[in-house]
Amino acid sequence: MPKTTKISLLISLAAIALALSVTRSVAQTPKPKPKHINRALELLEQGQPIYYTGSHSGTEGSFEQGKKDAHIYADYISYDMEHAPYDIKGLSDYMRGLVAGGPTKSGHRTPPVIVNVPVNGTDEAAVRANAWMFQQVLATGVHGVLLTHADTPGAVRAFVEAIRFPIHKQGVGKGINEGRRGAHGTPTAAQIWGVSNEEYLDKADAWPLNPNGELLLGLKLEDKYALENAEANLKVPGISFAEWGPGDMALSLGVRGKNTENDPKMAAARAKVFAACKANKIFFLNSMNAKNVIDMIKEGVMVGPASPEAAEIGRKFTKRQMPW
Repeated sequence: MPKTTKISLLISLAAIALALSVTRSVAQTPKPKPKHINRALELLEQGQPIYYTGSHSGTEGSFEQGKKDAHIYADYISYDMEHAPYDIKGLSDYMRGLVAGGPTKSGHRTPPVIVNVPVNGTDEAAVRANAWMFQQVLATGVHGVLLTHADTPGAVRAFVEAIRFPIHKQGVGKGINEGRRGAHGTPTAAQIWGVSNEEYLDKADAWPLNPNGELLLGLKLEDKYALENAEANLKVPGISFAEWGPGDMALSLGVRGKNTENDPKMAAARAKVFAACKANKIFFLNSMNAKNVIDMIKEGVMVGPASPEAAEIGRKFTKRQMPW
């Protein structure tokens, strides 16, 4: 073999060896550990809007469905038990399925799950009487809860207190009393989160009220009663985000027909809830689609249901670093 050919062959072999070495090194480099268990609030901390998916059909509740959704495109999963059946076993199976199918591409154990619980916040007594539902839902290891028809400050206060363990003191005496949540659901929830019982006790709290918390608490201000008290409701410590619920708001305001969101009464309702969110540094939730997602983000909407196409457009606009 000519000397020049041997040299070329050696150079080629060396290049291949170097490439394999680099590839192996990259493959073996571990992903950075996520800062939070809850990917959605981690994104909000970065100033990134978050996009969710979900349904009212009740089909989410199964182990196999959880496995399928473990790598879902959305930043969190809205799990409905407001209009779908209140099925704790189905929710528990779903959460276990998410763990079995994970971790996510971002390195989180599961996508976050936020549950619409069938407790209407008509008043404080109604929420306290049904607080057992929050306890059961949280014991499955979900990452947030949404209170529907959040009509009064007393109802919102009872909601936040029902979610929190009494060991957490942020905000206590400044609009809320200490938490009422009991300890006995801790082991099952901690297992889903992949943490010890003690670590779960520390982390299972309302964010951003508790900067180390992992739970997102939301409100649906979706009728004329909630609208009247919007500013007072959102002053209660512990709430992360809120929406104006145009479907139920239209019924409550007597607005019918197509394109109800264009009605002046509806526009005024949305503006009032949005302003109350801004005044209290609460993230505002609004529906999004591929045509309006950029305008929504420019307006200040930070949470919304979105298709894969709309989410991709929004992420590109805010220059989000994937695999988020």
